[in-house]
Amino acid sequence: MTLPSTAREIHLASRPEGFPTRENFELVDVPLPDVADGQLLVRNLVMSVDPYMRGRMNAGKSYVEPYGVGEALTGGAVGEVVASNAPGFDVGDTVLHGLGWREYAAVDAADATKVDPAAAPVGAYLGVLGMPGMTAYAGLLDVAAFKEGDVVFVSGAAGAVGQVAGQVARLRGAKRVIGSAGSDAKVKYLVDELGFDAAFNYKDGPVADLLAEAAPDGIDVYFDNVGGEHLEAAIASLNNHGRVAICGSISNYNTTTPAGPRNLGLAVGKRLSLRGFIIWDHEHLREAFVREVGGWIASGELRYRETVTEGLDRAPEAFIGMLRGENLGKALVTL
Repeated sequence: MTLPSTAREIHLASRPEGFPTRENFELVDVPLPDVADGQLLVRNLVMSVDPYMRGRMNAGKSYVEPYGVGEALTGGAVGEVVASNAPGFDVGDTVLHGLGWREYAAVDAADATKVDPAAAPVGAYLGVLGMPGMTAYAGLLDVAAFKEGDVVFVSGAAGAVGQVAGQVARLRGAKRVIGSAGSDAKVKYLVDELGFDAAFNYKDGPVADLLAEAAPDGIDVYFDNVGGEHLEAAIASLNNHGRVAICGSISNYNTTTPAGPRNLGLAVGKRLSLRGFIIWDHEHLREAFVREVGGWIASGELRYRETVTEGLDRAPEAFIGMLRGENLGKALVTL
């Protein structure tokens, strides 16, 4: 194929103050990247937008380096190898890598993983079979130490991680699985399509009241994607020796005055375990994750949705929409 001399990528134009806007992003034409020894030139097919990216737009210290103003954003992507200077990779291979937000990427072969587009749609490797799915699996089973018969509550349950976490709990023998989401349509999706026992729209009232109604006998495990009021409500509903996997706190990502639980003292009397986690600490579970979740997908026992936006130029809108909860399931952008 004839390659272009330039390609487009999305740069961080400025750091957001509060909620991001389109003005924080810039679509830039750059020369097609050179491919050094040990690298691949990849034409991206689909890229991911994820909540953690919002934290990287701030200048503060975190577990990953912040994005640089005036520099291209990064994130998960799947693409086709169009040139290879690395043994083991051929033109035409499909690879998963971390240089999204651009049409073409010079990827170190060590940071690329071959995937099979015949085994699953390429977007699945960024969602249910990728980082979000693995996060759900490890967070529930490893971090929260889920066991058969637990009552499980998942916040942000209709998102990329939550939709998998709730179903893994159900398929592993939870006594009851409860989810929260931000619309009646998402609540219906959780119950009717994914098999949650109960779900509620957190905009319908105080989360503590809605959760208490959905879980009259309390909960044993809370998978936290939201933080804030949800975490406070979960602490109130957790039974003795309850466990919390703290995956994210999306309710606080776009505010200058973050809110936390005011009832953390209950953790003492209830002997609760609250544990934050980063997915790369749980790589030992990958083989089991691929085998078990892949099997459930193949059998139709585990279902998922994706919200797909077309065009790199619309990636900022897809990202902002995801932060506003406009997506159902995994948010993706096709290039």
